[in-house]
Amino acid sequence: MHADWLIPDWPAPAGVQAVFTTRAGGISAAPHDSMNLGDHVGDLPAKVAANRALLRQALGSRAVFLQQVHGSDVLALDTATDDGLQADACLTKEAGVACTIMVADCLPVLLATEDGATVAAAHAGWRGLAGQGGQGVLESVHAAMKAGTRALAWLGPCIGPSAFEVGAEVKAAFEAVQPEAGRLFAPSSAGKYLADLPGLARLRLKALGITQLYGNDGSDAWCTVRNPSKFFSHRRDAGPTGNGFGTTGRMAACIWRV
Repeated sequence: MHADWLIPDWPAPAGVQAVFTTRAGGISAAPHDSMNLGDHVGDLPAKVAANRALLRQALGSRAVFLQQVHGSDVLALDTATDDGLQADACLTKEAGVACTIMVADCLPVLLATEDGATVAAAHAGWRGLAGQGGQGVLESVHAAMKAGTRALAWLGPCIGPSAFEVGAEVKAAFEAVQPEAGRLFAPSSAGKYLADLPGLARLRLKALGITQLYGNDGSDAWCTVRNPSKFFSHRRDAGPTGNGFGTTGRMAACIWRV
């Protein structure tokens, strides 16, 4: 593992390993420097392939990359699963295959059953987290893990509460399911709010009975926007005041069984 990557500090069950990559450790040139794992952001395909190979070598397991669409579909992985299948969460009971989620502001959530028999990963931007009628990506992956199974979760870096400005419709989407979610939106500019994405995920996870929660606490140290030397950020880098290239790289959160 590269020294700059994040190893989750959580009581993972025996045989379960996890990691979150950062910008460091790869071969891509600016603005994808250097450990870009996204094959859809304008980076040279050969560079992306080489970075993915470096990741798989570091894991000692095959990272499976999804086509993420801000939905709530869950894919069960095995050692024969191809890259590029459409889903925003995945799980596996098999060793040798790593559930992998790419992010550059959205929240990655890694989960494991307490017995270590099943591991899962979810891509939780606000759309996937809110879902439809209270059924979002976390509810879907929890159901796929079999509701009632005792599990723990680690939340990785994402856009933080001091940087994630959203409209009133986002606040309304969460309050419609959990009125208490309103406290996780701070008034910002006219008609806008600063949303606490990891806080919203924690609220949803607790409602599912998952109370062993670790990782991202909403502080700036976990914010992809506030740490440009460490994290890629789509909102920071690809916007009108960004890096001038209109794009940025992608990091990955991985969890696997050994």
